[in-house]
Amino acid sequence: MLIRLAVFLLEHSPLLRRLLWRWWYGRLAKNHTARDWTFMNYGCVTSDGPKLALDPAEESDRFCIQLYHRVASAIDLAGQSVLEVGSGRGGGASFIARYHRPTKIIGADFSPQAVALCQQLHATVANLTFTVGDAEHLPFPDASFDVVVNVESSHCYGHVDKFFAEAARVLRPGGHFLYTDFRPATEIPAWHAALAAQSGWERVAHEDVTASVADALQADDERKRKLIAEFIPPSFHHLFGEFAGLVGGQMYEGFRKREMLYHRFAFRKKAATS
Repeated sequence: MLIRLAVFLLEHSPLLRRLLWRWWYGRLAKNHTARDWTFMNYGCVTSDGPKLALDPAEESDRFCIQLYHRVASAIDLAGQSVLEVGSGRGGGASFIARYHRPTKIIGADFSPQAVALCQQLHATVANLTFTVGDAEHLPFPDASFDVVVNVESSHCYGHVDKFFAEAARVLRPGGHFLYTDFRPATEIPAWHAALAAQSGWERVAHEDVTASVADALQADDERKRKLIAEFIPPSFHHLFGEFAGLVGGQMYEGFRKREMLYHRFAFRKKAATS
């Protein structure tokens, strides 16, 4: 009952949604600084193509990394300047920096605590920096980046249409917006309409990855349960289990029943017209 009430309030109050997620991520970054916990996405299972070769130390994060790889592989990022909006604990930005070889990548997050943690955890990655930044008011000039990446973060924003406008603004002509997230099935038409409303870009890829995400949640369930038991106080286990998408929870069942859908997109910014 409390979870359903919280979901209702978050859906109907953009300000409350922003404030709650800001508090939640800040708390996690401040209280849980483990170096072996740098990803917070649901992950995906891949069955097509060769298996992604990872450093053995990163194998435990395979499913989370595969989701980033699926998003980032929409274009060749080598030599590109990249911005990740909603960089969280920095694992995804670090993976992109090391495996996809952009000239530089900046991870921006609205939580100062998360940014400070990332600056510690990923200090040795040469082409990677982190900064505090609000997705709805990005602190960068127009046409600053070749690529904007956003992975499983936009559902936390108060006004996602403002974020889409900001992503388009900071992209250079010909640049790409690489994006993935989930929404209730009933909200899919409005979500797609908000993306299409940005006249400055055109959609070049779209994929429903719901089944792959649900399979990853199932495959990664045991590891997540151990992390929750290790890092989270017992009184928060149920709430955090829902947040993590544990098998049997509302989020996991939502994906399996397709009441919750997970989509991946790529958009290209149109060339400027005179």
